[in-house]
Amino acid sequence: MDIVSSQFKANPFPIFTRLRAEEPVCSTTLPDKTRIWLLSRYEDVNSLFKDERFTKERRKAMTAQQLRKQPWVPPVFRPLERNMLDLDPTDHTRLRALVQKAFTPRLIEQMRSRVDSLAEELLDAVAEKGEMDLVRDYALPLPMTLITEILGVPARDRDKFHRWSNVIVSVSQFKSNWRVIPAIRAIWMFNRYLRRFFKERRASPKDDLTSALIQAEEGGDALSEDELFAMVFLLLVAGHETTVNLIANGVLELLEHPDQMDKLRNDPSMIRTAVEELLRYTSPVFMSTERYAREDVTIRGVTIPQGELTLGVIGSANRDETVFENPDVLDLTRENNKHLAFGNGIHFCLGAPLARLEAQIAINTLLRRLPNLALKDPRASLSWRPGLFLRGFKALPVQF
Repeated sequence: MDIVSSQFKANPFPIFTRLRAEEPVCSTTLPDKTRIWLLSRYEDVNSLFKDERFTKERRKAMTAQQLRKQPWVPPVFRPLERNMLDLDPTDHTRLRALVQKAFTPRLIEQMRSRVDSLAEELLDAVAEKGEMDLVRDYALPLPMTLITEILGVPARDRDKFHRWSNVIVSVSQFKSNWRVIPAIRAIWMFNRYLRRFFKERRASPKDDLTSALIQAEEGGDALSEDELFAMVFLLLVAGHETTVNLIANGVLELLEHPDQMDKLRNDPSMIRTAVEELLRYTSPVFMSTERYAREDVTIRGVTIPQGELTLGVIGSANRDETVFENPDVLDLTRENNKHLAFGNGIHFCLGAPLARLEAQIAINTLLRRLPNLALKDPRASLSWRPGLFLRGFKALPVQF
């Protein structure tokens, strides 16, 4: 399986149906020849999120011999290793405490009117054209605008952030491959921009999350310069890349299931359960982030050797027939939807309340404003973005 390829991302579900039945713990290799282990059943993926036999930090898991064999990591990448997504407690606990207050459901709900107005503005801009690229013109600028406003990044710089993050997300797993070169440049640009931005905010704080992080004190412990860079980088990238996929993938599935789309258009109040089902069905974050075995770990009779990389296939777990009735059927009224789209455990997605709010408003506004929305090109012609963790389109042309 070339699990990072565009071709694989187009329809991976039949493969994972077979793996759940026949080989729920399987190994494969990445293009850089790294062996990885995939868990495809819901129970195993859910357990992985909480299993203390696995660590987010490879140096805590690998032997000295394994570490010597690791590919060289360019120095520009190293500050990013201080992001909370790639750390265990107590570092993770400290970093998350410094930022989670800004993403509580109560505070996010107060942003509803801003999300509403932004969705309307974006559709106003394309209304007379009769067509648009749903990714470029709607699904991308909505979450990108919101996360940059939260962080205080100037509007004029939003496009460059997406260009940089797009490169980094696409090649982040190829550290020993020539394709890492564009990522090095993108991270260098990100680094240079943010360090200057932090300097400005230190000199002149504003009412934004970046200023709050710079000034933060939690138990007398503040962010180091590298931790601040890694935190803002993570929030900028994770704060829009995943929601872009949720909105675009979700709209595609609604267009491909007109009976479900009509139900939602006729009853917008069902948007909450609808978005939960789209999260389950489309799994915009398709793979969990990295975890490394601290010791030899045996799961379903298969031993994962110490130090080796293990991923939970969220897109497979969310289609597990032992957990979800008719898992390959899109049902916007599905109740008790225990999907794993936001992960679980201590690394449960910090931005889940924001992503839910953005998707609910974006999709309902789209269906209300554009009653004749349709795909401009057949699904088979759509190009999926390569990469390990995310599943989404490069573009989604629609007409109305």
